[in-house]
Amino acid sequence: MDRKKLVLLLGALVIAIGTALAARSMFAGASAPQADAAQAEPQGPKVLVAKRGLPVGTIITADAIGYQLWPQEMVQDAYFVEGEADMAKLLGTVVRNPITAGEPVTQGSLVAPGDRGFLAAALGPGMRAVTVPVSEKTGVGGFVFPGDRVDLMLTQTINGAEGQSLNASETILRNLRVLATDQSTETTSDENGKTVVRAFRTVTLEATPKIAEKIAVAQTIGTISLSLRSIADNQSDLDRAIASGDFEVPEGVSKADEEKLLRTAAGRPQDSTSTFVTGGDVSRFQRRTMPAQTPPPAAGAPGQGAAAPVRTGPVVRVTRGQTTTVESIDKSAGALVSQQSRAIGSAAGTVPVAMSTLR
Repeated sequence: MDRKKLVLLLGALVIAIGTALAARSMFAGASAPQADAAQAEPQGPKVLVAKRGLPVGTIITADAIGYQLWPQEMVQDAYFVEGEADMAKLLGTVVRNPITAGEPVTQGSLVAPGDRGFLAAALGPGMRAVTVPVSEKTGVGGFVFPGDRVDLMLTQTINGAEGQSLNASETILRNLRVLATDQSTETTSDENGKTVVRAFRTVTLEATPKIAEKIAVAQTIGTISLSLRSIADNQSDLDRAIASGDFEVPEGVSKADEEKLLRTAAGRPQDSTSTFVTGGDVSRFQRRTMPAQTPPPAAGAPGQGAAAPVRTGPVVRVTRGQTTTVESIDKSAGALVSQQSRAIGSAAGTVPVAMSTLR
């Protein structure tokens, strides 16, 4: 090979190697600050904030709150700071003042079970607390906890004529929030963190004033039973209400206000729809319809102790042996009967049938 060409080839090779090394150092220098920035972690305390919007009456659960980094100069004494507060003790408390998503939870915004006004704070606006007695059989075996939602069923026996009766059960109320079981407003756990299932004798429910009145009357009619609802039922019922036009979202509202309206509508108790089952739907030997009712006795009927009905117009008293009856007759016919009876009596010398007119 020509010596001149060899020198040019070596020169080109040196230039290529130099360019590669320069490019490598350039890319390495550009990535170094990014790596340093990725390794740098933000500093500052972590405070307890709401993971979602918490309206008044919300029972605090583990998925409702969490710790988040917060600027040191903006931390206040009322905040719950990680390392200084025990979040486990806040579970089961109730929101006293509304908290928006991402807002720090303050000590004054929560009220703990046993504190004064706890149950009143757990109630939503315009709602009431009503207690229903239950047993292990009517209380879903103890698998109902504060915060769950239940339906109320009324079972009764309707008596008819001649000993006939109708056994019936109907769902009278739906989507009622459980506030407490007995005197407990929180779910208890064992040392392993598992929920403890226990029997209880009373359940306190959240209801509107009208529904509270219906519950009070239902307890005097028959037996009240609880039916535990699925978590997904609320959204399904809301979707059906929107599809049927029973619930409409106003136009022009923001996305946040729309979600708030939908959340409120999904949590409202329902008393408009009712389903029922009779004994005939369960067994062929039971009735399916209402038994016939015995009509009330007429006034003055025998054995009722009422006075005999007042008769108007002419009547005749007819005596046969020792039995005397009073019969209504026409006025002209009464005079004729009276004459015939006297004639018969004078001719026979006896009066087998005595008749007299009454006016």
